[in-house]
Amino acid sequence: MKILNLKTLLSVGVLSVAGMSAAAIDTNAQGNSQWAHEKNRIRKEQKQQQRQARRDYRVYRDGSYYQTDYRGAELLRQAVNQGYQQGYRQGQIDRQNRRSGGYYGSNTYRSGTYGYQSYVDRSQYQYYFQQGFERGYQDGYNTRTQYGYRSGGGAMNILGSILGSILNIRQY
Repeated sequence: MKILNLKTLLSVGVLSVAGMSAAAIDTNAQGNSQWAHEKNRIRKEQKQQQRQARRDYRVYRDGSYYQTDYRGAELLRQAVNQGYQQGYRQGQIDRQNRRSGGYYGSNTYRSGTYGYQSYVDRSQYQYYFQQGFERGYQDGYNTRTQYGYRSGGGAMNILGSILGSILNIRQY
């Protein structure tokens, strides 16, 4: 009788250990599954960024084009927007100080290199910065938002349609 109880006790103990091991493996498998899912999501994001970075763009201006990649296209977009922001501020200042409305006198406009990064051609950056500056100056001086809008943080940004008309860019 004692041997039978001992066998039963051992069987119950072995089954308990096996059950706990199975539960631990299941929990571990769920954790691994979540980790694998996260790793796959990150990998997909990285591949998408790499595909985007390899895209080539052509920026058309005055009958010719300038070829660049995604990063260069983004820098030219930033040039227009930063030009707009700087022009808007300068226009407001000139209006407050009762100076006649002319952006040509601004050193920031003439240099056209505010925010410049050497990844893109300097003359291209200057051109697009100045285009944004002109429109921003007109809006700031005349206290309007014909070419731009005020974002949630209060910063002025150029309208997408205006940006598109200034920066004639095509992906290929």
